[in-house]
Amino acid sequence: MATLCRPAVDVPEHVITMEQTLDMARDLHAGHSQLPLVLRLIENTGVRTRHIVQPVEETLRHPGFERRNALYEAEAKARVPPVVSRALLNAGLERRDIDLIIYVSCTGFMMPSLTAWLINTMGFRGDTRQLPVAQLGCAAGGAAIGRAHDFCLAYPEANVLIVSCEFCSLCYQPTDLEVGSLLSNGLFGDAISCAVVRGRGGEGMRLERNGSHLVPDTESWISYGVRATGFHFLLDKRVPATMEMLAPALRSLSQEHRWDVSALDFYIVHAGGPRILDDLCRFLEVEPSMFRFSRATLTERGNIASSVVFDALDRLFAKGRLPDGARGLVAGFGPGITAEIALGSWSAGPGDAPDTATRAVVERADGPAGSPVAPEGGPAPGNVSADRPSSIPIPAPSPPR
Repeated sequence: MATLCRPAVDVPEHVITMEQTLDMARDLHAGHSQLPLVLRLIENTGVRTRHIVQPVEETLRHPGFERRNALYEAEAKARVPPVVSRALLNAGLERRDIDLIIYVSCTGFMMPSLTAWLINTMGFRGDTRQLPVAQLGCAAGGAAIGRAHDFCLAYPEANVLIVSCEFCSLCYQPTDLEVGSLLSNGLFGDAISCAVVRGRGGEGMRLERNGSHLVPDTESWISYGVRATGFHFLLDKRVPATMEMLAPALRSLSQEHRWDVSALDFYIVHAGGPRILDDLCRFLEVEPSMFRFSRATLTERGNIASSVVFDALDRLFAKGRLPDGARGLVAGFGPGITAEIALGSWSAGPGDAPDTATRAVVERADGPAGSPVAPEGGPAPGNVSADRPSSIPIPAPSPPR
């Protein structure tokens, strides 16, 4: 059974605080008729810091779509490889063990995809499959986990590398003055995250079921206007309330797996904004502390698009090991309006565990945080050195004929 191992996450060195964001909004949009509303909305996001690939002075300039996309490519090539190496180390694998690379990004464009460049420059096998995903927005992190799970179901010995590269700051458009656009200027941040899904062995979330849900007739609620100046983010005012429509999909998928979505041990969800988390607490009937990792990502890094679920999952790992068999979900939300959901149980080490849909329910922790975890500074997940082979041989699947 496939296991989602500990992600590796990196953020750029340039930091912008909420105070700086508010000051810039006051300076740049002093005459805006709805400035007080914009300032209040930005404050309500709870985003304290964000990381961006350029100094803020450069970010506020618009040199044209061509130069921005060239910067996206250059920054991706410079920043992605070290994160890939760390993710492989976390999973105890080497580059030759990877059978599929899924690359997700909605903030720049490359063809061939960065997957081809990674294979050529980092020493992945020439027969490594490639799956670039460009148009699922913030939901793409959850979708990548689902597609990796599907691949490992088809090829049980396979291993999948997921790469998420989101430079949201390169989509800043100084001429977009709608309230939704101004709000997004104070919400989105930049990040790179990578994670490996192992077909056999590994520590992490053992994937058991995945699913998707599309809310009818909501295609225009989150979208890009592609214009001469690049990608223009369009956000409908109804978007913050979408959890009322998506929470039932999380409950339904859990019921199909004979789980109660209100009684899981961990929840890793896309934190697009604070209301998403607040509404999920209400509609799923869980304590706010169950979303503490997603909220920490939002507070410290903003909405980092498809990387949110990997950053939040990394925080869960950093806190300490969950008990073997603890049950949880990962969910990404994005344009469509779409939910991409994965269910799984925690595996504390190598080897296959029985499907927890047929085992007794794991008791939840008595404390406010949900399942018990190791204390701070406790043992970290086991790694295999990058300069020696994995201790578990992983044969590559035969390519389809």
